[in-house]
Amino acid sequence: MTKYKFILSGGGTGGHIYPAIAIANELKLQFPDAEFLFVGAKDKMEMQKVPQAGYEIKGLWIAGLQRKLTLQNLMFPLKLASSLLESKRIIKKFKPNVVIGTGGFASGPLLQAAGSAGIPTVVQEQNSFPGITNKLLSKKANAICVAYQNLERFFPKEKIVLTGNPVRQDLIDIESKREEAIAFYNLDPNKKTLLVLGGSLGARRINQLIEKELQNFLSQDVQVIWQCGKLYFEDYKKYNQPNVKVVDFIERMDFVYAASDVIISRAGASSVSELCIVGKPVIFIPSPNVAEDHQTKNAQAIVDAKGAILLKESELNEQFSIVFEALLKDSGKQKQLSDNIKKLARPKATQDIVAQIVKLINRQ
Repeated sequence: MTKYKFILSGGGTGGHIYPAIAIANELKLQFPDAEFLFVGAKDKMEMQKVPQAGYEIKGLWIAGLQRKLTLQNLMFPLKLASSLLESKRIIKKFKPNVVIGTGGFASGPLLQAAGSAGIPTVVQEQNSFPGITNKLLSKKANAICVAYQNLERFFPKEKIVLTGNPVRQDLIDIESKREEAIAFYNLDPNKKTLLVLGGSLGARRINQLIEKELQNFLSQDVQVIWQCGKLYFEDYKKYNQPNVKVVDFIERMDFVYAASDVIISRAGASSVSELCIVGKPVIFIPSPNVAEDHQTKNAQAIVDAKGAILLKESELNEQFSIVFEALLKDSGKQKQLSDNIKKLARPKATQDIVAQIVKLINRQ
């Protein structure tokens, strides 16, 4: 039996890392003897998270372009050349059957080097608006797995496969974990639980909102799991108390989802895909600071299907308290949002992406 080898690259944020790990885990189920190597950007969070998931990772000296003229930008051509050279070395030594990119700085040079060496590549695009790296990589990629319709204007139509985004498989049946999750976080089973997700690094505006509304939540008998992100933990850990759990990073996402009744979240692609699987009432507060405003577009796709509430950052001061209180009191509205968001879930996304990878192997 052939021993297959796979290189995966995804990093910078959890939204790129966890899909790559989910794909690797599924490939491992199908090919238990396969060898895996991850490639990330030095000093980024993948260098910790990937080894924690049990995989080897190598780091490239690469970073993105800043929007203003900085020393980092002047170094970019040198970093890119260095990363391309190192990617070629890695590929030559490891000899992968397929290289898979889920986004992030390192996936650019790695997939470019793989394509030049004639190795099949798969691009997994999570957003409704692709970044420039994936647009460039798509020209040589063998398959482009997407989560949204109508991406033909960005990618070659014949390469696009609508799969959805990979999600953690431990989210498929969270209801069975509710009691365990409430005990894990030492919560009161008789109170409603609000889960606040600002992403792995944190979201300043959401944190400011929660700080302002905290007493309001507690007065309505709501307990809070507040993921403030590692950049802001020192600022907000002082609010830790029996009914408020302030955390920088969440290891057991299945538990926080299982324990929650209402969720406030950014609208990154992976988060949106997970929330569809989880099926809880969600208030999306998209980040306005991302390319093409794609978080708003991600959230709007759910709102159009009557599956979530969308509040822009500019609306929070006037609208949030009213919207939150109305949702908390309306169990019918909560059920409607839950039912509708669940209809958009693609729980088999990871298997469908792996099926595309297997197709490429079988052509070799």
